[in-house]
Amino acid sequence: MIDTERLIRKAAAYGIDVAPVVRKLDEYAALLVEYNQKVNLTAITDAEGIEDRHFIDSLLLAARPEVCGRMVDVGTGAGFPGIVAKLFRPELDLTLMEPTGKRVDFLKYACSALGVEAEFAKERAEEAARKIWREQFDVASARAVAALPVLCEYCLPLVRVGGVFIAMKGPDADAELGGSAAALKKLGGAYGDTRAFTLPDGSERRLVVCKKISQTPTAYPRNGGKIAKKPL
Repeated sequence: MIDTERLIRKAAAYGIDVAPVVRKLDEYAALLVEYNQKVNLTAITDAEGIEDRHFIDSLLLAARPEVCGRMVDVGTGAGFPGIVAKLFRPELDLTLMEPTGKRVDFLKYACSALGVEAEFAKERAEEAARKIWREQFDVASARAVAALPVLCEYCLPLVRVGGVFIAMKGPDADAELGGSAAALKKLGGAYGDTRAFTLPDGSERRLVVCKKISQTPTAYPRNGGKIAKKPL
């Protein structure tokens, strides 16, 4: 499906050794494209697009030292970056959080085929944070889910004190970050840093790292409608 040698070279340019799991990634790509014919999982189905915008993008997060312990991937969709992170770091304790049943079915199918152990939470993040998942994770990730102030309210309540939330964003991350200070403060978070990358296809990426420095007040997260209509 993908060009495995090409993906190895691309990852090496970022200091990432993907050779040990490249066959699994190839298998994952084939599963994704096949399943995508009956369930809309991704608009990216060509080999290089998958290599760059799904795999390299996810690996840039997975290779960060903060990605360890118990991880939740919020709004994971077809499993990015969560499944890639688990393949790259098999020691991760992974929870894939996705509210859409058809996508959860794919996640279970793909993980079974790939031999990936994960918890599947068919939940909206703002509802999950009112249940057993509240402040249980060392790291939360989210990719292309919502604007940063909204993402903070979705994700920070899931992170334990001392953990991190990493938002995967595009070049507009800096502007979004400027409007996130109030949300971070109210939710028990603090801005850590932003890491900028350019994908092999020229797309700009930002990893925005937010630290969890104190418990999230019980008033948060609010329900999804309030979060969307009136971000913190």
